[in-house]
Amino acid sequence: MRRLLLFFILIISLKTSAQAPKKLSASEIYEKIEKLNFLGSVLYLAAHPDDENTRLISYFSNEKHARTAYLSLTRGDGGQNLIGSEIREKLGLIRTQELLAARRIDGGQQFFSRANDFGYSKNPEETLKTWNKEEVLSDVVWVIRNFKPDVIINRFDHRTPGSTHGHHTSSAILSVEAFDITKDKSVYPEQLEYTDAWQPERLFFNTSSWFFKNQEAFQKATKDEKYLTFDTGVYFPLRGLSNPEIASLSRSQHQSQGFGSTGSRGSQMEYLELIKGSQPASKEDIFSGINTSWSRLEGGAKIGEILIDVQDNFDFTDPSASLAELLKAYDLIQNLKDEHWKQIKTEEIKEIIEACAGLYIEAIAASEFASPGDQIKINIEAINRSTTEVKLKNLTLHPQNKIVEIGTTLQNNEDWQKSYEYQLDKDLEYTSPYWLNKEGSVGMYRVDDQKLIGNPATPHQTSVTFNMAINGTDIAFKKDIVYKYNDNVSGENYENFEIIPAVSVGFLEDVILFPNEKSKTIKVKVTAEKDNIQGKLKLNLPSEWQISPKSETVNLPQKGISLTYSFKITPPSEQSEIWINPQFEISGKIYKDEVSIIDYPHIPIQTLVIPAKLKLAKINIQKKGENIAYIAGAGDVVPESLRQIGYNVSVLSPAAINAKTLAKYDAVVTGIRAYNILEELRYKNAELMNYVKNGGTLISQYNKDRGVTVNQIGPYPFELSYDRVTEEDAEVSFVNPDSPALNSPNKITKSDFEGWVQERGLYFPHTWNENYQTVLSMHDKNEEATQGSLLIAKYGEGHYVYTGLSFFRQFPAGVAGSYRLFANLLSLGK
Repeated sequence: MRRLLLFFILIISLKTSAQAPKKLSASEIYEKIEKLNFLGSVLYLAAHPDDENTRLISYFSNEKHARTAYLSLTRGDGGQNLIGSEIREKLGLIRTQELLAARRIDGGQQFFSRANDFGYSKNPEETLKTWNKEEVLSDVVWVIRNFKPDVIINRFDHRTPGSTHGHHTSSAILSVEAFDITKDKSVYPEQLEYTDAWQPERLFFNTSSWFFKNQEAFQKATKDEKYLTFDTGVYFPLRGLSNPEIASLSRSQHQSQGFGSTGSRGSQMEYLELIKGSQPASKEDIFSGINTSWSRLEGGAKIGEILIDVQDNFDFTDPSASLAELLKAYDLIQNLKDEHWKQIKTEEIKEIIEACAGLYIEAIAASEFASPGDQIKINIEAINRSTTEVKLKNLTLHPQNKIVEIGTTLQNNEDWQKSYEYQLDKDLEYTSPYWLNKEGSVGMYRVDDQKLIGNPATPHQTSVTFNMAINGTDIAFKKDIVYKYNDNVSGENYENFEIIPAVSVGFLEDVILFPNEKSKTIKVKVTAEKDNIQGKLKLNLPSEWQISPKSETVNLPQKGISLTYSFKITPPSEQSEIWINPQFEISGKIYKDEVSIIDYPHIPIQTLVIPAKLKLAKINIQKKGENIAYIAGAGDVVPESLRQIGYNVSVLSPAAINAKTLAKYDAVVTGIRAYNILEELRYKNAELMNYVKNGGTLISQYNKDRGVTVNQIGPYPFELSYDRVTEEDAEVSFVNPDSPALNSPNKITKSDFEGWVQERGLYFPHTWNENYQTVLSMHDKNEEATQGSLLIAKYGEGHYVYTGLSFFRQFPAGVAGSYRLFANLLSLGK
């Protein structure tokens, strides 16, 4: 058998279009055949997007040709966003798609549990309590039972609680526990209605120098024979890339985390420590001793003989020459008793047959959106670009399973197209991430449908099955209905075809703050998603809140028209917080969902249909000063939030920082991680310090200690650290109760620290110059108190503030106390 390393050319376009039909080259087809001939699976398991070792995933997928998948327990909802203002659930959706983009490059599959990334956790005890250990463990078992890996690899060490993020250690703990119970039918028996019990052969820990105190200790430890050691730095000549270069392209998809990675070349050793199961005979092959050939299946040996021959005699100039043998193998696969491998290999060989026959089949909707019950136009195209006999027998339109008889032979390179009108079901669900459809908890998403758990995204509801006969063999090819359009610049573009409500209603803000009893105007945007939308819009508020008008009559004659309606809201005299929803009534039916779009170049456009809601908060707040300059960092909504309480906020670019410009402002605020991502601050920080020296107030929000662009952030030195308080309800003590920060113009009390979300703060300074005064003391359970959350220094005539308190999370949540404290910081010196 000849051994060829043939790979496809990786093309990364300006706009990811995962919905476009695959058009495999001959070398891509050959690589698919290699994977078809390998019957082994490996599951990599960790806690977050970006935890995965993309070198290993790419190595197992592209060099070993194994089914390879990454199970990320969370979707990364609790992190920061370096490319936009989305946080929490929307950030989790972005990071989900970034993982899928990464897997499209490195060749892996992607799974998730229902665990919600609630933010940094210091130990697995806290993590598993917040997550609901039993539910997350059941999800891990569920994924293992469905994917059926021969080998599981943990990114983290289950034996070192407290040494890293609690989510990290928890992922390993759950994996080790799951390894021993996935075969037990008495454990989570409800799952066995849809899958079978399974026992993986081996469980490894993927160690690295990161887990040791220094490189010398790492090298000494990995000389032990218990470690499997192998080189993942292989070079793929026909692709022109090394495996680490592919891994870097994959990792660079994590753009919301700023994980752009430069490719490397040469040897890249990986080390695996066996945790459970049988020790491989070879120290360089995790599958050693596991049958990964077709002979592992009853009736599989004959299939293997055929497909090895296809692989050995593959004609790169005429892939269709392999069709006859591939069709024989396809028929034999349909007779396999092993339903797991039968399903997997059926889909794999169908993709190869489709490509070898030069088939191009797609179903295109005439518009990108439709509503339940709508009649839509679908354009069907099919072309056979080979001399093989291909008959299109009929089409099946889903989800109604409507059969459309065709009965035509697709002649060589003659394009066949036809359009159909298709009535959508009235009870179709709206497009939206399935894990956001129901209210969850702080630590868990709620998903009631067992079959959805683990899936990276919501399955498409609308599709077309092309029922064909190729050289007399019946094969069905199912294609999602998509939307295609031409752009004058980028040319052909594909997007998902989405199901949305007939009308979208949404607020222009997430939170409206009332710092006094003055009325404010709330705006509601109504968008017609179909023609002739007529109805009544109203907001329901408790009696102590006044609203005018009570309702609005809406008339939107054409699809796509948006109108914004204003309601005057008067708050009560006392402090109050409420959530309100819009209601749009059409002939007795109530609509209260907003259609929200997330659009970034590196991921497919995401459509969310979620209930529209707005928080109204009457807070008792005083402020001094009017004009604030904001230097944006890694993305937050602090400027908009400060405008809510009456400040005039200007967003300054670093280039605009000079003495004349700064003199106009009562205070200047730098955004989160500004000193990590703004290289210009290296040259502009002196101007900011002079501003303080001349009487200004400067507030610097948190930065990470790695990659700071200046030698010293503040006027006096302090040392950043990983100190943080992750418990949002951790007790806060006032170490300097007379500080103006706690007294003017708002009297700050313990009640101002109630209702905080996700955390108190992060990356607090650990040591600081004596010129800084501390104000607050706080700590997580069973830890020593830290006073580094808020440092204030008098410098010249002005005031400098450094704070790791997570105002950027509290402001969007409308936490009143966070606004009152921040107003005091802005008022220093006034």
